[in-house]
Amino acid sequence: MNWDQVEGQWKQLSGSVKTEWGKLTDDDLTVAEGNRDKLAGKIQERYGVEKEEADRQIDAWLAKR
Repeated sequence: MNWDQVEGQWKQLSGSVKTEWGKLTDDDLTVAEGNRDKLAGKIQERYGVEKEEADRQIDAWLAKR
């Protein structure tokens, strides 16, 4: 799955995102709206990780799709 597919299916995938990153709120997911950079920013904010780590986590999640 590529990120364009994630953007197109954001509403369906947001549950999976919330399962993966339980600290993210529904508002965080609404703000992200399928935008990878915004999602990475929210992961950084909630988990206190660097951007590279947030990107790595997103890549790992995406690989499971």
